Amino acid sequence: MINQTMFNPVQTVRLTESNAVKEKTPADMTKSFGEFLQNALDSVSAQEQNVHAMNDKYLIGQVDVSEVMIASEQAQLSLQLTSQIRNKVVEAYQEIMRMQL
Repeated sequence: MINQTMFNPVQTVRLTESNAVKEKTPADMTKSFGEFLQNALDSVSAQEQNVHAMNDKYLIGQVDVSEVMIASEQAQLSLQLTSQIRNKVVEAYQEIMRMQL
């Protein structure tokens, strides 16, 4: 029997959690968004460090080449996603700055 939770990366959100978001002030929302971005960047950095560690282990024969390639591809995809998000944020900022009041 296949474990369905393994193939479903989307997690459900309870209604009580979404109602709690509405009660926060804009300053709290900005702070939590900043923390979310910092956690995401830390995760990308950790994946890059993991690739370096896997490369070192591969050189001394402790890890198979397939494991190194998987870790490398995961880090590359995370970095590409981060770059695309950055591009969209810069594009949105430039669009806001072009708006006339």
